[in-house]
Amino acid sequence: MHIKSSLLSLLFVLIGLKTSGQSDTAKNNKILFVVSNAHFYGESSIPTGNSFSEIVIAYDMFISNGYKVDFVSPKGGSISLSCINTSNELEKQYLYNFDFMKKLKQTKNPDTIVPDDYKAIYYPGGKAAMFGVPENEQIQKIAKSIYYNNGVVASVCHGTVGILNIKLDNNSYLIEGKNLNGNPEEYEYIRSDYFKSFPFLIKKTAESRGSHFKFSPKGKPHLEVDNRLITGQNPESTILVAEAIIKKIKN
Repeated sequence: MHIKSSLLSLLFVLIGLKTSGQSDTAKNNKILFVVSNAHFYGESSIPTGNSFSEIVIAYDMFISNGYKVDFVSPKGGSISLSCINTSNELEKQYLYNFDFMKKLKQTKNPDTIVPDDYKAIYYPGGKAAMFGVPENEQIQKIAKSIYYNNGVVASVCHGTVGILNIKLDNNSYLIEGKNLNGNPEEYEYIRSDYFKSFPFLIKKTAESRGSHFKFSPKGKPHLEVDNRLITGQNPESTILVAEAIIKKIKN
């Protein structure tokens, strides 16, 4: 009887160790996507959305490499989508993936996020990113915590607006003195109504906060890696950003 009790106790210890190990692995194997709840450009009736391609390309890369992904938005809940190409096999695959689309329908509220659980925070673009995300102080604090915990802060295209307002403990901007990339206002349709609704300009704001904003010709991929700050210019750069994030995490 004593032998059976000892064996049973040992079994519980081993199970506990295995469970603890799995929990630690999961905790250190997660990436947080920041998306916007905006359905329209500011107060206008012009519809906008989060770039589906910039979400799924990075998501697929992370999942394929063994990472888990959570989505957070300023208000939590469902988000709008744009730039959906059903002729693209990868996009079609995820568009009809119930579990994936459920995540976009039920994005997490910032209140529920534990920064220590994530190795990186990634801001995909789509012009919806211009609204709600940049001014959200809770998400800024989450990003700062991930960065201070040796994590990666990354963005692509219009998603770069989400990192412009992040401040460090010394009250300087995260982007100050760093190489940065995103969609410059030179590539917008400046006479359009959608552009007039933008609360600020990406390149102008970034440079005013001390960053070295660099970009390539329109439509060409461009990647900037400045230590643990990783930024890309456009949808074509998404795969480069995702690869750089994984490489930085592994290193």
